[in-house]
Amino acid sequence: MLTTRFAKVAVTAALALFAALVSFNNLTDYGSNFAFVRHVLAMDTIFAGSRARWRAIDTPALWHAAYALIIAVEALTAALLAWGAIAMWRARRASAQAFARARQWAMAGALTGFLLWFAGFTVVGGEWFLMWQSREWNGQTAAFRLHITLLVLMVFLNQPDAELPD
Repeated sequence: MLTTRFAKVAVTAALALFAALVSFNNLTDYGSNFAFVRHVLAMDTIFAGSRARWRAIDTPALWHAAYALIIAVEALTAALLAWGAIAMWRARRASAQAFARARQWAMAGALTGFLLWFAGFTVVGGEWFLMWQSREWNGQTAAFRLHITLLVLMVFLNQPDAELPD
């Protein structure tokens, strides 16, 4: 149905806007979230007796490199999602097969964001750098909201589209 295609376009566009704003905010207010990255990588707020502190990264250049990578992946997520929304919009009245091809850009964007916020924040930040032990610098709840939302989008996008009536 056309309504379902509109929904796929709208949800994808909304998430593209979100990812664009996240990367924009990280660029224009660099210091705010850089502090987050620095503390997570330095592991300076985890449990005092943790034996895993050997994993800490204490090199400022590496903090900046990690943050630049995060911002770049956020921007890539936004771009892929936006391109997916545009491609689906253009194919909204096309065949089911053409619409399925168009939504692959959105799927790529959702996957990119999922990998950032799940693999990057939950797995690497949360478990390798033990972010879960920090009261101040624990972004796992926010990362969970994002990667689950993107996972739901992937499921929604993957639902087959029927041919439109003539």
